[in-house]
Amino acid sequence: MEYVSMGLGFLLILVSLWGMLTQKNIIKIIISFSVFDTGLHVIMVSIGYIKGKTAPIIDADLTAEAARNGIVDPVPQALVLTAIVIGLGVTALMLVYALKLYEKKKSLDITKYKELRW
Repeated sequence: MEYVSMGLGFLLILVSLWGMLTQKNIIKIIISFSVFDTGLHVIMVSIGYIKGKTAPIIDADLTAEAARNGIVDPVPQALVLTAIVIGLGVTALMLVYALKLYEKKKSLDITKYKELRW
């Protein structure tokens, strides 16, 4: 099962890279960035998953020996939660920037913005 989720994450990353490089609409490019971010999150969670172990929840039934051998490391999960919040902020910032560009040029086509070129 962990290989399926890792494969799905890599597939999301590949699809989003294709979308970022081939689309001309700024909103579609932003959506591709968000899908890329989601693919990275899926890969990070699938790397942190260990088959046969439980969630890191400490209760009265959990002994010290079971805690050392039977729980999953919670750090990848915490990193993914933090990355989701950061990704939401970055996506909101990109959408606001796209809105300001649309107000200025009345177009979301990236080829219309000649001053953004090198």
